[in-house]
Amino acid sequence: MPKRENYISWDEYFMGIALLSAKRSKDPNTQVGACIVSESNKIMSVGYNGLPIGCDDNEFPWEREGDLLDTKYPFVCHAELNAILNNAGGDLHGCKIYVALFPCNECAKAIIQCGIREVYYLSDKYNGTPENTASKKMFDAAGVTYTQLTNLHDELTLDFRIDSV
Repeated sequence: MPKRENYISWDEYFMGIALLSAKRSKDPNTQVGACIVSESNKIMSVGYNGLPIGCDDNEFPWEREGDLLDTKYPFVCHAELNAILNNAGGDLHGCKIYVALFPCNECAKAIIQCGIREVYYLSDKYNGTPENTASKKMFDAAGVTYTQLTNLHDELTLDFRIDSV
């Protein structure tokens, strides 16, 4: 019997893990997930945007506008940083990260500092903003490559029914 056709690529698999992780985010506006992968295609860590451990999701704001302390921005930890912090102690040098949204400048610093060498992303919706430009400038200076993934499946469906296996 020949092998199954039309299976997903490594890029689709790891981006799928990042997108599934994003489903854990409580943010009503933006759900981002990240998946860090070793050079040998082993998942090192995952993360999503959310509040730090111990901070009640119901006690902090999720607003996008207003006084800084009345918004989510000083409190939410981005998916990339969460994935880096969630790592169980493995060396991240030479790893790659899959993330739905191109990393901000703060996450870019953490990505560079921990030794991740490749960034794969889906959306670059903040392209041209100062934060986005800063990220790309730092990635370029540090030799971190970044690639927008295209030509992926439009949709994948997860079926949790036991009879679908």
